[in-house]
Amino acid sequence: MDRRTTLLAVAEVLLWWAVLDALWLVFVSTVDPLELAVGGGAALLGALAARAARRAVAWR
Repeated sequence: MDRRTTLLAVAEVLLWWAVLDALWLVFVSTVDPLELAVGGGAALLGALAARAARRAVAWR
């Protein structure tokens, strides 16, 4: 991977993370530090899975 491809991949994961984290915050009833940490971790896993799924479909 070259530098441009790496930056695009990081930008895609960050965008997915931001969207999924915002969605988590909309659905959670209380916002405390533990909820933010769990939501951020879950959103990161979801973002990585979304990127992997998109690449798998695009490779076909």
